[in-house]
Amino acid sequence: MERIYLDNNATTIVDPQVVAEMEPFYSRMYGNPNSLHSFGIEVRPYLHRAMERLYAGIGAGDDDDIIVNSCATEGNNTVIMGMYFSLLKDTRKKHIVTTQLEHPCVREACRFLENHGVKVTYLAPDSNGLITADMVAAVIDERTALVSVMWANNETGLVLPVKEIAAVCREQGVYFHTDAVQAIGKLPVDVQDVGVDYLTFSAHKFHGPKGVGGLYVRKGATLPPLLHGGEQMGGHRAGTVNVPAMVGMAKAMELAVEALDYETREVARLRDKLEDALLRIDDVLVVGSRAQRTPNTVYASIRGVEGEAMIWDLNQHGIAASTGSACASESLEASPILTAIGADRELAHTGVRFSLSRFTTAEEIDYTIAVVEKAVARLRALSTSY
Repeated sequence: MERIYLDNNATTIVDPQVVAEMEPFYSRMYGNPNSLHSFGIEVRPYLHRAMERLYAGIGAGDDDDIIVNSCATEGNNTVIMGMYFSLLKDTRKKHIVTTQLEHPCVREACRFLENHGVKVTYLAPDSNGLITADMVAAVIDERTALVSVMWANNETGLVLPVKEIAAVCREQGVYFHTDAVQAIGKLPVDVQDVGVDYLTFSAHKFHGPKGVGGLYVRKGATLPPLLHGGEQMGGHRAGTVNVPAMVGMAKAMELAVEALDYETREVARLRDKLEDALLRIDDVLVVGSRAQRTPNTVYASIRGVEGEAMIWDLNQHGIAASTGSACASESLEASPILTAIGADRELAHTGVRFSLSRFTTAEEIDYTIAVVEKAVARLRALSTSY
């Protein structure tokens, strides 16, 4: 049986070049870089090089900070909880603005703060699945401390206007955070051009290792550490540095930026081929126009076919896809994205996400198209609602 992986918005294969870059730091150069002996000292130049790659990958300035951490969930929580301890707890700044589209780690962190007296506004997307700068501007007031809007949505691939939102926040004197997990490696990301205060990313989304991510902090932006202890990461995040993961993430970032042209051209071409085949099936909805999405993502709803049933059928044929966010993949609730954009209840249970990568081949897409067409016919024949 073929095994085809089309769930790259959940996680990605580690690029073999990244694995090769990491290997020496497990078995030969394994010293703690904070140590004063030669085992630690010999590692430090590689960490400096890794940080240079990360800064270059997102266009960070020399005076900005990039805090290497465990993942974007940690980074997002660091920003949101840090905002509570720096502004929200003891001043009149008791308001956060976010959206109904955010990853669960942002939504749940905000809900936690609601239990501590913070007001949170959850903006609903428009009929195109987007959040606009005007929507954000309309709900900012003198109490607002932070706006958190993702750069690209993990389910639909829809790209949000973060540069325009950042400008609104800057005009209003409000900090702006964006979860850029789904943007790195798929879109050009330049933090200085966009004007964000905080930006989070995770290596395993762009062919790096799991368990390592980064948090960009603009110079002058307030942010107390979430983890206290040693002086690692300039005192912003205590804990022994994961040297191989950090080196691997930096290499993955460099490769992802180099591959952007291929991503926007060849990966998008394969995505469009799959999408065209889906749209030839009756009663199929694809969320968002191609021009507004990351080049690798198709989020389709097939009337009369439960999303979980389609995922099961695809898996039986060796194809990995998803009903949406991997962090909510065991939930049988209707897709919050489809619900938010106004899809009817039946359709909101039928979402299936196909997410490609630069390792996806044309042959894999041809096979997937054939399997999907047969699966739809079979599942609709069994359905009581179609």
